[in-house]
Amino acid sequence: MWQNWEPEGLIEVWTLLEEDQERLRSKSGAYRLGFALLLKFFELEARFPEDVVEIPVPAVPYVAQQVKPAGEWAAYDRSGRAINRPRVEIRGAFGFRECTAEDQVQLADWLAAELRGEELHRDRLAEAVVARCRGDRMEPPTPGRIARLVGSAVTTFEERFCTATVGRLSPRPGPGWTSWSPRTLAVRSRRAAGCRSSPT
Repeated sequence: MWQNWEPEGLIEVWTLLEEDQERLRSKSGAYRLGFALLLKFFELEARFPEDVVEIPVPAVPYVAQQVKPAGEWAAYDRSGRAINRPRVEIRGAFGFRECTAEDQVQLADWLAAELRGEELHRDRLAEAVVARCRGDRMEPPTPGRIARLVGSAVTTFEERFCTATVGRLSPRPGPGWTSWSPRTLAVRSRRAAGCRSSPT
């Protein structure tokens, strides 16, 4: 999230529209301001902030002016069950849903099927996962979960690639090859390629 907003940008992006104001009518105090900030953040990023510092500092007073009485952003409860209810409401407002454990498994399978040997840079793969989630109108997993998902997909791809490679070899391979599992071959493949699939 961009942090250095000029007044023109704040007006264009962080102004609460009529439908936004309608959603705030039943809210009050710090909850009212917190909900408004999360709403506009999600509209921009299709996700919720991982930490309070992700909310641009200039956006807080600008939004607070529009939701008087606003309460204090610092007083907004962002822990436990208190944060779940506004998140459900905001996802619904934009037609999104939460990413489930089953969704994450399917995303890993999709990524493994789409991978090519020359494209194993973890950052770009993570970006592809986020783009896929947004296209499916699904809130992306947390960065940590995306990293694990990408790692799982890369491992699956390498094992499938090595299994297919072994299948194309001579029916009488050397004795050393017969005892190598796909996972072992994947490790050897990474070493031979200079660890090209390591994180960048």
